[in-house]
Amino acid sequence: MKNVKDLITIDNDILGGQPVFKGSRVPVSSLFSHLEKGISLNDFLDDFPSVDKTIAISVLELSLEQDF
Repeated sequence: MKNVKDLITIDNDILGGQPVFKGSRVPVSSLFSHLEKGISLNDFLDDFPSVDKTIAISVLELSLEQDF
């Protein structure tokens, strides 16, 4: 399992501290919003080319492992 800090950045200077994908300014919540609307992961990645596919998949896998 990857460490969440390897996948997500939280910095008050980037989008007011919203969690974003590491190496981007794209909020993690945007991935889940896309998926909830039925938009595929590949289409999300097309919309946000600064998000690394491996990181997006790891975030999804990590979310499945969490007990919310």
